[in-house]
Amino acid sequence: MTGLYYSEFKIGAVFAHALRHTITQAENVSFSTMTHNPSLLHLDEEYMKSSEFGQPIVNSCLTLSLMVGISVGDTTEGTTIANLGWDEVRFPAPVFPGDTLHFETEVIEMRESNSRPEAGIVTFLHRGFNQRDELIASCKRFALMLKQTGDTNV
Repeated sequence: MTGLYYSEFKIGAVFAHALRHTITQAENVSFSTMTHNPSLLHLDEEYMKSSEFGQPIVNSCLTLSLMVGISVGDTTEGTTIANLGWDEVRFPAPVFPGDTLHFETEVIEMRESNSRPEAGIVTFLHRGFNQRDELIASCKRFALMLKQTGDTNV
């Protein structure tokens, strides 16, 4: 287990995730078809040549999945009870096949759970960047996190 317990998080803490990922067009096509998304934006190179982007863009749901997934090992693996939701999901710049993405996670809020004394809720702000350090994605994520035995109210 590599995740942190509720009491180990601190508001303002930033995790710069070491794992990077270069997205391929094969991943983009696979993810898009697996999720039944037939958008030409992701699948048709010829169609996209005449678009403002000049090439396919990566499915934003794949970008979101990578951003959250890569964060898990440093933050919540083995200590999360449940993912409670996402908010303010944004994609300020396109992601293209061949882009190498890196991510960071900031703890922006914490509160005790009203219904579960063994848990607290942590709000994370995830941010994704391309190889030029341009912000390509962000979202808030709410996670119900375990407390360690001995933490207050456990």
